[in-house]
This record gives sequence, structure tokens and C-alpha cells, in this order.
Amino acid sequence: MTSLRPPAHRVHPRARLMWQLAAGTEVLVLTAALVITGVVLHLYALRWWMPVLLAAYAVVRVVVVPVWRFRVHRWEVTPQAAYTQTGWWSRERRLAPMSRIQTVDWDQGPLERLLGLANVTITTASAAGALSIGGLDQATAESLVAELTAKAEAAGGDAT
Repeated sequence: MTSLRPPAHRVHPRARLMWQLAAGTEVLVLTAALVITGVVLHLYALRWWMPVLLAAYAVVRVVVVPVWRFRVHRWEVTPQAAYTQTGWWSRERRLAPMSRIQTVDWDQGPLERLLGLANVTITTASAAGALSIGGLDQATAESLVAELTAKAEAAGGDAT
């Protein structure tokens, strides 16, 4: 029987770069918004602390968060179930028995395509929502979709 132990597989190491690029884009947009707001509203008196706060946020968001996510995010598929571990402040472990899987989806955003990564989403009838495995190598994601589809089909049941 599968228990809620830490799943065995980490996401692909390039996922860290993907998360860093996404966070860097976020920081650039936030910087532009602060500069424009400061100029338009003439907030020159507040300017001294804005860059300090933004720099601290940027370091945490671009450097710390991707490394932490890489250490925490994991996945595994056994003959009985698929399960994931995600989280940043708090951790969540989710298990989906093969007989409960309704659909298995594969997707890539622009950054994933650029880095050769993909995401797999496992939908069940659970009110908690789908299980997502992000930051997988594209070949691994494609084979995982095929494996989960075959195992869910073989498990039978009505996926409810």
C-alpha cells in the first residue's frame, strides 16, 4: 500500500532556472511599476526605502524561492497511485489512486518550451482539485502521461 511518505523523484534541475526567470520577470514588472508610480505621483520622499525593499524582495523571490521549491517539490508514480509534494511555507502531499484518475494532461508554457520542460496535471473527482507536477523534462512528462493513462485504464473503476 502507498503511504504519504516523501515522493521519490525531484523535478528537473532546469525547473530552478524556469522559476528564477519567471520571478525575475515579476521583479522587473514590479520595478517598472514602482518607478512609474514614483515619477507620476512625485513620491521622491519615499524613494530611499523603495529600492532597498525591492532589492530584498528580489533576492528572496529570485534566489531563495526557486532553490527551496526544488528541494521540496517531488513526485512519484507507483502501481497503485500517483502522488506529489509541493509547498513553500507549508507542505502538501497528495495521493491519487489509479482507479480515481479521470484525465491526465500535459502542457508547456513559453518558459517550459524554451527550457525543454513540461507540466503534467492529473485530474480526479476530488474536491481538492487536480494534482500538478511542474518542471519535468519534456520526455519524462510525455512518458509519464502515457504510463498514467495505461495504469488508470488497467485499474478499472469509474474514477469517482
